[in-house]
Amino acid sequence: MKIYKTMIRPVVTYASETWTVTAKDENNLRIFERQVLRKIFGPVNIDNIWRIRNNMEIDELIQGADIVRFTKAQRIKWLGHIQRMVQARPTRKLLEWKPMGTRPVGRSRQ
Repeated sequence: MKIYKTMIRPVVTYASETWTVTAKDENNLRIFERQVLRKIFGPVNIDNIWRIRNNMEIDELIQGADIVRFTKAQRIKWLGHIQRMVQARPTRKLLEWKPMGTRPVGRSRQ
């Protein structure tokens, strides 16, 4: 678990604060995480019968700290960082920007 938290998860969630995550993306992240954790923890031997761990067993092993919760926590931390920035910084300006006008109706030309 230490290897996963220190080497694999940081690589997968690099710059996750700025992602626009859809439900499909969240599902794909969870699937990837379960695949990695199944490899790390290995199969279970019950009465000399080997089987892979199911999702409930993996959730118990990681105690509900899945990768999607981690990315959402990172986004909240990043928002707090932006809120403390000086007003002149471009990132802070973009956060507080209100678009003016409306978009043209219909399909775009390209």
